[in-house]
Amino acid sequence: MNIILNGEIAEIPEHLTDDMLLNVLREYFGLVGAKFGCGAGTCGACTVVVDGDAIRSCVMPMSALEGAEVRTIEGVSKGDTLHPVQEAWLEHAVPQCGYCQAGQIMSAISLLEKTPAPSSEQIDAAMEGNLCRCGTYARIRAAIGSVAASA
Repeated sequence: MNIILNGEIAEIPEHLTDDMLLNVLREYFGLVGAKFGCGAGTCGACTVVVDGDAIRSCVMPMSALEGAEVRTIEGVSKGDTLHPVQEAWLEHAVPQCGYCQAGQIMSAISLLEKTPAPSSEQIDAAMEGNLCRCGTYARIRAAIGSVAASA
């Protein structure tokens, strides 16, 4: 089976098609930005974008992804140029421990690609499933709002 991983066709070996996407990303491809958190799809640390939607990779079986476009945090910047969401994260001093940040950023990117000027309620709804143990939610919302305002 094949997926499109960060813009490149990636072949998934037969023995990995029953594995979860998170395991394949981390163990087979060496893409460790998405983190294992809860293992149940509730914390958001493993969030990646699949066909435009933010999904929890720890509960997404590879067998459901034939031909899908998968984007990870490793695939959002262009060389040394950060994605606007990554820049906003730095401008608003969002990261503290950093564990949840890749998932937070991927959820924000998915939201802004679908809804370039989201309301506060839409931001809250899109980010609801991403937990931050450091409690930087206000800065996360501000960063997303700043990207939306500059679009």
